[in-house]
Amino acid sequence: MNNLKKTVAIWTFFLIIPVILFSNRGYALTTKEEEELSWEFLTVTFETYQIVQDPVIVDYINNVGRKVLAVMPPPQFPYRFYVIRQDAYNAFAGPAGHIFINTGLLEAMESEDELAGILGHEISHVSCRHISSMIEKSKTTGIATLAGIATGILLGIGGAAEIASAVTIGSVAAGQTATLAYSRDHEMQADQIGLKYLNNAGYSAKGLLKILNKIRNKTWYGSDQIPTYLVTHPATEDRIAYVGAWIQTNEPPGEPRLDEKAGMDFNLMKSRVIALYGEKTTVEVKLKNEIKQTPEDPFALYGYGLFLSRMGDRKNAIMYIQQALEKKPFYQIFIRDLGKTYYLDGQYQKALTLLNSSVSLPPYDAEGELYLARTLKKLNRREEAIIAFQKILENKPTYPKTYYYLGEIYGEMGQLGEAHYNLGTYYRYERKYTNAVFHFKKALDYLTDSEKINRAKKILEKLTGEKATYPPKKSDSS
Repeated sequence: MNNLKKTVAIWTFFLIIPVILFSNRGYALTTKEEEELSWEFLTVTFETYQIVQDPVIVDYINNVGRKVLAVMPPPQFPYRFYVIRQDAYNAFAGPAGHIFINTGLLEAMESEDELAGILGHEISHVSCRHISSMIEKSKTTGIATLAGIATGILLGIGGAAEIASAVTIGSVAAGQTATLAYSRDHEMQADQIGLKYLNNAGYSAKGLLKILNKIRNKTWYGSDQIPTYLVTHPATEDRIAYVGAWIQTNEPPGEPRLDEKAGMDFNLMKSRVIALYGEKTTVEVKLKNEIKQTPEDPFALYGYGLFLSRMGDRKNAIMYIQQALEKKPFYQIFIRDLGKTYYLDGQYQKALTLLNSSVSLPPYDAEGELYLARTLKKLNRREEAIIAFQKILENKPTYPKTYYYLGEIYGEMGQLGEAHYNLGTYYRYERKYTNAVFHFKKALDYLTDSEKINRAKKILEKLTGEKATYPPKKSDSS
């Protein structure tokens, strides 16, 4: 999507702010209003940017966020954490506890403490109701200024940080400096509260200090544009000074103690972020250098294997993932991804053996189960594949890919009602609502299951705002 389309999509979202702002009461948003606003925000974000759906990455980010949330008072919102596939350094909190972090910023991190520091800061923005406060403040500074700054922030997510700067500076030039000053106060308050929660959750604030310095240094050493994080989170120098002083008072000197499991989980996440979502032109050099410097590091070998598989070189990908598995035998994700690579290479019997092995190990791995089911399908064991897909939905009913492949297999078997119903569910979870509406309407042409008929009609009514009519039944052919 080009910048013009992004701007139109984002402005469409911000057109709803005046409705809330200038309703009968001009107060800050209630939690209910903020939750309603968040769905519009999510729709725009998912339509405009590529959201990473990798369960290993997304589950890990959410687990770190939950560790911080566990030491906080009961939250006003059910927090969710997302990863945007963008090389720019950025993280931001949307309305009602929806928090986003860019792959570019994840690549720059070296420990879970750094990630927890960023997430703790964003969580604090939400818990302090800063979004609601900014809208209340805009009663005097003007809705155009607020929308201008927010639009600049979101354009910056797409890598157009210079546009974000121009929009923000333009607002300031118009005499609206109060909004930015208010935002600086937000940053300091979020750090004060976030550091307390980080400490209570067992994380070191040295991680936050390290990542803030990396963000700041990116502007000093050859970057051709300001990191988006500096636009969305002002007063970085003041923040660095404050966090440094807090550490001297509240933490012992030296490096923080490393948690072995947390370190492994972080390394797995980062390996996947770089190998699967990094810029192709730089990833290969980076991963080769890692292997040269640390040839015994299983995560370096694994990451390079994933990258080679991404590039279609499955033979060498298998070799490097096997080497990683030799360094770390019985590591579930290495076994799973070796089986997945065999699947992608068309070696289905070898894939079946490895995937059966990986899913027998804890914890539950929906991606491993998915590729096991897909392998059964490739081996023409369709009934077993359907049972395997349904087993995934029993354990993880919101895992979208499962619905897609179930729809595919039912379509091949001529069961068109089930095929369209599952494809509609897939596209609904992916927030591709036009496709979802198409498939749910087609499902109603063929479904005979009354429960699914009623569910499809309710979903259509919600997506279209129109009452779904039920057409004459057609029989599924099997």
